[in-house]
Amino acid sequence: MNKNKTNKIHLGIVDDHQIVIDGLMALLRGEDDFVLAFATTRPKEVISLIEQNPIHILLTDVMMPEISGKELAVMIRQKFPEVKIMALSMSGQGDLINELIEKAEISGYVLKNIGRQELLNGLKKIAAGGIFFSDEVVEEMQRDARQKKQIHEVKLTEREIEIIRLIEKEYSNRQIADTLFISERTVETHRKNIFRKTNTNNVIGLIKYAYEHRLILK
Repeated sequence: MNKNKTNKIHLGIVDDHQIVIDGLMALLRGEDDFVLAFATTRPKEVISLIEQNPIHILLTDVMMPEISGKELAVMIRQKFPEVKIMALSMSGQGDLINELIEKAEISGYVLKNIGRQELLNGLKKIAAGGIFFSDEVVEEMQRDARQKKQIHEVKLTEREIEIIRLIEKEYSNRQIADTLFISERTVETHRKNIFRKTNTNNVIGLIKYAYEHRLILK
């Protein structure tokens, strides 16, 4: 689809909450540069909708029950490589953002509290071949990068991360040993090393560290 022929940016919107769609449509109302080709709460319909109504940009929710935004974005990238994708979310998650960039080559990621002018600027930039990430999303990506760097610097092993996850589940040393097929003494040694490396003194501090550094997903 050639934007120059229509002089309009054709958009598609998918979000499992109609109120979000209504909000986005309200933000776009009266903007002559844009044409809303379709809007749906059913991600499974998106492929056929794009076939019937070609678009330049798809605005897609990240968390949807039928198909996740990540899965949908990958499908769109494979079937319609010319379609640009702007991901929408209630909150930025650095690891998810990076995964969307790597696997689906998204062109943008914004939060749902985005203002009208920022949305319009982002869409125009993406339509022109650029990329657009809201300031909060960039900050989250930077925070995620710092956390990964810190994990690398403390040099936690895969075994130690496994043990941290079992500690979070309130496993005893004996249960951890049985689960991982190692001795209780080995578990005790790992625990000492984990507390030393993470600079924590108790289980509560360790679990807080694990959540902050995305070793455990809530």
